[in-house]
Order: sequence, then structure tokens, then C-alpha cells
Amino acid sequence: MPLTPKTAKQKITKYWEAKKRLPDFLFLKEFEKKFPDGEVFLVGGAVRDIILERKDIIDFDFVVRNVPAKKLNEFIKEYGKINLVGKKFGVYKFVGKLASLKEPIDIALPRTESSIKKSGAHRDFKISSDPSLPITADLSRRDFTINAMAYDVFAKKLIDPFQGIADLAKKRIDTVGIPKRRFGEDLARILRALRFSSELDMTIEERVWKTIKSLAAKINAKKKNEWIVPREVLAKELLKSFLANPVKAFDLYYESGLTKILMPELLKMQKCPQPKNYHTEGDVWTHARLALSKLNGKEYKKFFPAKTATALVVMAVLFHDIAKPLTIKTPEKDGTDRIRFNNHDVIGGKVAEKIAKRLALSSWNGGNVNPQKLSWLIEKHLLLVHGKVDEIANRTLEKYFLNPLLPGEELLELFFADGAATIPTNGKADLTSLKKLLSRLKGLRLKIKSTGAAKNIINGHDIMKEYKLKPGPQIGELLEKVREEHLSGKIKTKKEALSLVKRVLSK
Repeated sequence: MPLTPKTAKQKITKYWEAKKRLPDFLFLKEFEKKFPDGEVFLVGGAVRDIILERKDIIDFDFVVRNVPAKKLNEFIKEYGKINLVGKKFGVYKFVGKLASLKEPIDIALPRTESSIKKSGAHRDFKISSDPSLPITADLSRRDFTINAMAYDVFAKKLIDPFQGIADLAKKRIDTVGIPKRRFGEDLARILRALRFSSELDMTIEERVWKTIKSLAAKINAKKKNEWIVPREVLAKELLKSFLANPVKAFDLYYESGLTKILMPELLKMQKCPQPKNYHTEGDVWTHARLALSKLNGKEYKKFFPAKTATALVVMAVLFHDIAKPLTIKTPEKDGTDRIRFNNHDVIGGKVAEKIAKRLALSSWNGGNVNPQKLSWLIEKHLLLVHGKVDEIANRTLEKYFLNPLLPGEELLELFFADGAATIPTNGKADLTSLKKLLSRLKGLRLKIKSTGAAKNIINGHDIMKEYKLKPGPQIGELLEKVREEHLSGKIKTKKEALSLVKRVLSK
């Protein structure tokens, strides 16, 4: 069915008639009785997502007209708790007494926004709320047409003054008004445009795209030693883009110029050659893009049926070969037997950690991109290349993949993406080692469960007490040997463990 104003209204009316019965929205029924002249509009992203029939909509924003702020505040208090942080702006975070939604409901008076100093800074706004302001005036301050729609929940009317529905139908991102003015008010909207394009798989309107490219460099600007676009805002938008559609985000950031501005280290991967007998897919840049494309596809689901790639995994895949251009050795220039990238895993981990800190990637709780864990993943991404799976000790497998303090599960996903994007001369990626590793880990987990090896049977104090030894590296080495035998099922008791220690010490 084509998306038209009529079909859009039908979708949102059907959705809302079912949703309004939730305990979170029961206050609206009493509101209609108490304020017969009041109007309530569902606005913004929720309207857009309902029309697109997206799942798991959790953000509900309402604009209330014809009710003074004081009376609205007093009324809402009767039905739940209010976060007063936005009170002076006419914005309330509301959680009902019988709330079932994951997020608070935003309730606001109609308002206008104007940039105070025209700096493009995220917080450089003067906000004025007015209960009598027309809803179209409130919508006119919003960023994109697809976010500037409202649904009158009492009159069951859809308001679309900027043709957001038409843009949804054309899968197009366009600004409300002149792009340069809209982005000039808040440069973070550039990042939002890329994020919506990635999340909704939509194209960006041509004049909007030209404006984004012309303003991209300002994303990294500072004023009075403060970022015009706060790093936590940058991190959230960047990670959401790459999480939603890794390949599209990869292309958008590059083509807009934002990769050069924010992550210039990546550009060195372009035209960085690889040994053709291992990498017929192309240079390092092409390999990284291909690896990103492998996340969450059919083959990924075969290996990880219950998973979706996290932001940490996506960033690890993006950066995993970032140090290849820094470490490349060639037969022509360096006399090597073939193209080599010695130590690029370790160096790459450090480079990625530096980028993650610079962009404050850990600041978005929804992504959990810890710089140290990101570095660890990249440092370990050649584990299957450097060693045979059958020869890896059980204790090593446990340390890397069953340790809750390390991102072992994410490392497996990195192995997959890297391996699936490594195309040898026969044209078929070889994931045999990963299959063997997953099989071994499955067996190891079952063995730990069946033999009671979840806990250590002795500790360092036991060894030092029994054999009068002092603390030091030797104790750790002995514990490693005990743990390996325990995981293999060769020893099961503390007595057997101490006997093993005695045999090792007597050698």
C-alpha cells in the first residue's frame, strides 16, 4: 500500500487507539475532562516511527496546547512523577504511577527556539514556551521534515505542514527550511542527518547533502576551549549510525568528509596493498568495508544466531587493520618474502584506543565502547592466524573467551568478520578455524559444567603454605598448570592439585 497522508493517518490512528490504553497514558483521559479546550499532540520521532511501522518504539513526546504551565504541572503531578529539570523550558519528564514504558514520557508546551550567538553550538539556544502557540509554529523549529509531524490524539488528526509523509514515501532526508540555517543553528544536526540516513536507509536530499559537506569541518571546532559539538553528542550519533548500518555509515562519513575530520587515521588504509594470495578482495580499506558488511548478515546469524553485533564489535571491525599502513613491509622496498604487516595488531590496538578516547566513544551508555576493551580486541584479532586451534591450551581459551572481565564473545565476532572478508585466490573465505574454536568452546563449557571446574580447586595461598614458597611469578605459573589439568578433567580434588604442584617443583 503506497504511503500517503491518508494511509499514514490510518496507521497512526490504529496504533494509538491500541497504545493509549496503557497505564502510562491513562492521564490523558482525565486531561480531556479537566481541560476541554486543551489539545494534546503526539510529535516527533514517535509519529515517524509509527508511520514506518518500526518495532519497539519507546520514546513518546507530547505537546500540550491551551493549558498554562502551572496548571499543567499541577495536573501531571497527580498521576506520576515529574523530572523538573526541563520545567523552565516548558518541558516535563513524566513517569506514571503505573508506568510500563521503558522511558519517561516527554510532555511539553509549544515552544520556539532561536540560536543566541549563531555559533552552531548544541546548547546555544534561547527557548520560549507559549501555551497558545500554534502547533505548526512548534513543528517549524524542528530539524527534518520527517520529524516535524504531529498527531492530535483527541481530534485524531495528522498535522504535516512540511511534507514529512512525502519524504518518508520517497525515503528522503530533508530539512525544515533552508539547510544552512538549520544546521547553522545546531551543527550536531549534521550527525543526526547521517544517523537517520543510516537507521532508516534513506537518502539525503541533494542541497542538504551539499550543505553537510560544506559544514563538516566545523564539527571539530571549538569556542573558548569547548567543543561546539560536545563529544558525548558526537559519540552517540556516530555510534548509532554505525550500529544501525555499518556499511552505509562507513560510506556516509567518508563521502561527507567527516572521516577525514574525525578519524583521519582510517584514510591511510586506502590504496594500502595486501598480499593477493590472501586478500583478493582489495586494499585494506576495501577489506574493512567488506568486513563491516558481514555483520548481522545471514552467515553471521549462522555463527551467532542469538546475537546482534554491538557498537564495540562494529568499532573493532572498523579499526582492526588500522595499523597496516603504519607497519607495511614489501619485497620491493624492504626485501621481505611478501607484503607483511608485522605487529599491526598491537599497534592497531593502541591507535584505536587513542581514537576512542579522542571521540569519547565510551560516553554513550547505549554503546559501551570501552577504549581498553576495544584495544584488547584489536590486539588479539590474529589469535587464530598465529596459532592452530587444536594447540591452544584450555586455560588460554578460558582466559580469553570465558572470562567475564574480557570481551571474549566480541572477539569471536571480530574473528568472523575479519575471516569472512578475507578472500583468498579460490574466492572463498575460510572460516574453518573459527568453527573449530566454537566447537572447542562449546565442549569446554560442557566440561566445566559437568566436572565442577567452574571454580578453582586451589589458590596461591594453598601452594605457598604447602610448599613454603614466596609470592612471585612462579605461583602464577603453577596455578596455570593446575587449571589446565583441572579443565582437562585429569585432576578433580585439592589433593590431586597439590600433588601435581609437587611433581612440577621436583623437576
